[in-house]
Order: sequence, then structure tokens, then C-alpha cells
Amino acid sequence: MLELTKETFEDEVLRAQGLVFVDYYGNNCAPCEALRPRIEELAEKFKDSFKFTALNTSKARRLAISQQVLGLPVLAVYQNGEKIRELVGDNATADNLDSFLSELSKTNT
Repeated sequence: MLELTKETFEDEVLRAQGLVFVDYYGNNCAPCEALRPRIEELAEKFKDSFKFTALNTSKARRLAISQQVLGLPVLAVYQNGEKIRELVGDNATADNLDSFLSELSKTNT
């Protein structure tokens, strides 16, 4: 999984072609930490469909706000630079993420 910074976000996500998954997480976010192992498993499973990235919002608050990330966790998918779907807060669970990615990978092949 590619770790993003505020300097690399635009090139790696907003200018990227295809599907890009972004795990918005923060320091001391227990739900974010709990999701990380499952996200890493799914990154392997869906590596042919998505580019998997992560952004620590604790280090990029303004960028997160510009992407309408106001709470955590947020798991978002961008297509050709535009955010098309996201799982937020209580909906950002391991089970929901698997079906979320499965659905998007089928509709965008």
C-alpha cells in the first residue's frame, strides 16, 4: 500500500487513471488501526483492480478537509481523480469494505 503525503496526493490520486482506494486514517484512531490488517489483505486480493493508498490525516488536515474527510475512518474510492464512493465512520467495517470493493471492481472492469 502506498503511503501518501500532502505533496504526493494530487499526483497519486487526483491525476491517476483508473480506480484508487484511499484509507484516510489518523494517529490514535482505534477503528482505523483495527481495519488496517483487513485493508492489507484486500489490497492483495484486489491489486489488479485498484491502486491502494493511505493518508494520515493527522499530518494533512487541510488536505483531508478539502476532500470532505471530517471524521475517521473514511475509506474512499476515486476514479480518474474523482471521488465516486466512500465508507464513513460506523459503515467503515471490514465486512462492508469487502463487499464495497467487490461491487466496484465488477462495475469498473
